Amino acid sequence: MTNKPPYNILFICTHNRCRSIIAEAITNTILPEKFTAYSAGSNPDGNGVHPKTIEHLKAQGYDTDSLRSKDMLEFTQPDAPVMDFIITVCDQSRGEACPVWPGQPVTAHWGMADPSTITDETEQQRAFSQVQHQFVNRIRLLDSLPIEKLDKLALTKQVKDIAEQTTIIADTE
Repeated sequence: MTNKPPYNILFICTHNRCRSIIAEAITNTILPEKFTAYSAGSNPDGNGVHPKTIEHLKAQGYDTDSLRSKDMLEFTQPDAPVMDFIITVCDQSRGEACPVWPGQPVTAHWGMADPSTITDETEQQRAFSQVQHQFVNRIRLLDSLPIEKLDKLALTKQVKDIAEQTTIIADTE
């Protein structure tokens, strides 16, 4: 990859209400010098960010002021930032048609369960925490990659493999 940090990274989920928003907030908080994170939905439902997502992020000390639900087509406009990485975070968005992204970004899928679908409040809080921890682990692994030294094919494989590495870690806890 020829670009230098900060790298632009877009997290995509179907509705952009929960997981992609969490990934955006975490990335912009823990690695602002290396990544500028954005999130978007392939089919936002117009309901905005899930209230429990904001509540959870605020409770963990993340800045939520700039978080909003967006359509991924916003990032195909001429004045949009060019993405270095596009990561889908829900299985539904993984199989959906995506636009042709300017700059040919590295793409990967880091799927995980949607905590907003859980109705039991205690279980939902536990699920939000699990999603948060998985993203922190995955983003730290992404940070550890020698991005400037890898060609696009090797970098794509490494970024895709991150989901497998952290799934194994999460399953053993």
